[in-house]
Amino acid sequence: MIRAATVDDVAEIRSMIRELAAYERSADQARASAEQLREALFGEHPAAYALLAEDDGTGAALGFALWFPRFSTWTGTRGMHLEDLYVRPGARGAGHGKALLAALAAICERHGYERFEWWVLAWNEPTIGFYRSLGVELLDEWTVCRLSGEPLKRLAATSPAAAENLPAP
Repeated sequence: MIRAATVDDVAEIRSMIRELAAYERSADQARASAEQLREALFGEHPAAYALLAEDDGTGAALGFALWFPRFSTWTGTRGMHLEDLYVRPGARGAGHGKALLAALAAICERHGYERFEWWVLAWNEPTIGFYRSLGVELLDEWTVCRLSGEPLKRLAATSPAAAENLPAP
């Protein structure tokens, strides 16, 4: 079963985020607290949304997908960015990942989102193979850019004073 996450699912989502980070060899980087996730997913202005895959018999959480809307200046439409998709190892191969992606695709269709995009680690061949089986287009010509930590702070410090009055989401 696929359903929208509720505030009661935050602890389970946080646990699966940590499992995903360990699988991706980045356990030390998964620092989001339960309170941060609660605010991001269920606060007054949600930053993201989540779906859960559950076992039909027991209701146990088997996986999750966390996404947020994005905007394309080229198409003039919103799209979807899938931040995380995770299925617990014991539940893989039973269709839960595909069901989560299908539910997200249906959200895209219902809301007129023209693009559904996400990243996958280049070394994650099993997942890349799964995505290819669905007809996913891998965009090799793009490189992900990230600015964080001290470099982000240094660049922000060079901002004109007028930037202090700019709106933020």
